[in-house]
Amino acid sequence: MADGFRQGTFRLGTRGSPLALVQAGMVRNALMAAHGWDDVEIVVIRTTGDRVQDRALAEIGGKALWTKELDRALLAGEVDACVHSMKDVETIRPREIAIAAMLERADVRDRLIGAASIAALRDHAVVGTSSPRRAAQLGRLRPDVTTVLFRGNVDTRLGKLAVGEVDATLLAAAGLDRLGRHDTGVAIEFDEMLPAPAQGAVGIETLADGPARHLVAAIDHADTHRAVLVERALLVTLAADCHSPVAALARIEAGEIVLRAQLLTERGDESVEGEQRGGDEVGTALARDLLARAPAAIRRLFAG
Repeated sequence: MADGFRQGTFRLGTRGSPLALVQAGMVRNALMAAHGWDDVEIVVIRTTGDRVQDRALAEIGGKALWTKELDRALLAGEVDACVHSMKDVETIRPREIAIAAMLERADVRDRLIGAASIAALRDHAVVGTSSPRRAAQLGRLRPDVTTVLFRGNVDTRLGKLAVGEVDATLLAAAGLDRLGRHDTGVAIEFDEMLPAPAQGAVGIETLADGPARHLVAAIDHADTHRAVLVERALLVTLAADCHSPVAALARIEAGEIVLRAQLLTERGDESVEGEQRGGDEVGTALARDLLARAPAAIRRLFAG
């Protein structure tokens, strides 16, 4: 194997949830196809986010709860690369770690499970979600709806719904599809609910100066990578954290980036949104525009 990796010795770190393992398998298969390898080892690393299921991420450390143990294993040389759902990766990463590649993005929409549409939810319905963005967007569309904390993997959340803990829940279409649940839920179009930044994207990180970086880069989907980095640049400029209800989606049209984003208050009673076209700078530019136009109730949730 090139660059010091013997046949079968390349190690991929991943969380142990069913979805994480499916995504790691996708990366393994892509690497094997790109390099003609017979095998890639998948190393399961349990994260704090997996262990603590009864509290919101924002209360116990934010997105780092999904990455810090994987970062430690990568920096310690226990794995050669780590697989992440990009929407769970902090915007500010250690200098020693690089996002070496992203797989082609899947369906970026949310799906509603438990009702035919948001409008069809019963009066004063209870919806389970762990996402401040989804809670705010639901509040904007249906002020009568109550949201409650809903954490756990896909099967756990669907199980809670099945036993009547809530009337409905929202999950990412990409994750459901990767788990073979193509018929679960109803897709919510962008005009109703813009997705989370980086939703639907699988990223692979390596050491910034290690031999694995260019091997992983061989499976990079350039348009996905570019779009997600623009969405992440918007988050950096907003100084958004896990408490900040923000939605964004970048797409590439004839080489130009089209970025749409929305900021909301926690209950969605106030919001500001916009769209810009241009180059890689549009994430920063749109963030500044949104903050300049946002009411004070929104600004206090962003920009530090």
